[in-house]
Amino acid sequence: MNTDPIADYLTRVRNAIKANHRVVEIPASNLKKEITKVLFDKGYIANYKFEEEGPQGSIKVALKYHPISKIPAIRTLTRVSKPGLRKYASVEDMPRVLNGLGIAILSTSKGVMTDKEARLQNVGGEVLCYVY
Repeated sequence: MNTDPIADYLTRVRNAIKANHRVVEIPASNLKKEITKVLFDKGYIANYKFEEEGPQGSIKVALKYHPISKIPAIRTLTRVSKPGLRKYASVEDMPRVLNGLGIAILSTSKGVMTDKEARLQNVGGEVLCYVY
């Protein structure tokens, strides 16, 4: 039994990047699928695939590296809101990651989105993680 599945997801991606893996497989959930879609849309991962075998299914994430220097697209992946201490942000105090160069992934009433999209839609929510 995993108490924080989002932290587990982020740790698996971090570990795969440190070990220079091309693909990482993660147990699936709806929230993890949405986070994966956001990472793909913003160009932090190369591709993803949802596999439905078994009771839970899995997500296969193809990590993205620079073709020449082999530097990963994701430099830092930080969990913000934890089960013991939830972090929420309104539109007024929405976090800016690396002064706008990175993204904050939020879970809002209108779905999972980045901090910039949340500002445009004028919604706040739970700050899940920072990516840059």
